[in-house]
Amino acid sequence: MVFWEGYVSDEAMGTFAPILVYWLYAGLYQLLPPLDNYRLHTRREEDDKNSVPLPSVVKGVLLQQLVQATVAQGLFLLTSKANISGITVQPSIPVQIVQIVIAMLVMDTWQYFVHRYMHQNKFLYRHVHSQHHRLVVPYAIGALYNHPLEGLLLDTFGGAISFLVSGMTARTAVTFFCFAVIKTVDDHCGLWLPGNIFHILFQNNTAYHDIHHQLQGLKYNYSQPFFPLWDKLFGTYMPYNLVKRPEGGFEARAVKAMND
Repeated sequence: MVFWEGYVSDEAMGTFAPILVYWLYAGLYQLLPPLDNYRLHTRREEDDKNSVPLPSVVKGVLLQQLVQATVAQGLFLLTSKANISGITVQPSIPVQIVQIVIAMLVMDTWQYFVHRYMHQNKFLYRHVHSQHHRLVVPYAIGALYNHPLEGLLLDTFGGAISFLVSGMTARTAVTFFCFAVIKTVDDHCGLWLPGNIFHILFQNNTAYHDIHHQLQGLKYNYSQPFFPLWDKLFGTYMPYNLVKRPEGGFEARAVKAMND
């Protein structure tokens, strides 16, 4: 039993709940006061280094979400597990947990190799992936700001493959995709907040991904959104130290850069 049962189908929730969660969670970060003592970059750096205005970011994210919603609806329609009565038998909670873990690993694998290739292929980087890196200083609303082709290949296809390989139902997908969205937004929030559960439980977090957005980290820390497994296996892992800035806030400083 879930709270939307009888009101909204699992397929509709799996399609639209992640979009709603994205704007609620990213909007929460957007509405916070400046929090200069917890920022990984100063507000001046954000203004000076980012080369795309917020309205363009919002439009880009909405376009990607439109494509994702269209693909999700088709995917749920084609993979429906409903019986002749229109009822989908849900697996046990332990099975759902295993499916979510499998989906996390599949998504990480897909995104690592596609993301890394978009950096290694000069044409793809220049004409596609560089759009995301126009936000040198990441912020929450820009988490899904990508070129439409990248949004399709990296995020939409990655989510679809994770769903298919794991064998989860649309109901389990609601949990998985909402969690993946929250994690992705948090990784781009630009804040190192005390007690943030994602910073405690995941090595791949806000500071980890911030390194990748900086010049010295462009060829490192490709892993997203959950674990740094593939970076560590393939030599693209760049550790960092959090250094307090005298004027307040933190800097995620790459260890290699500190040793050079």
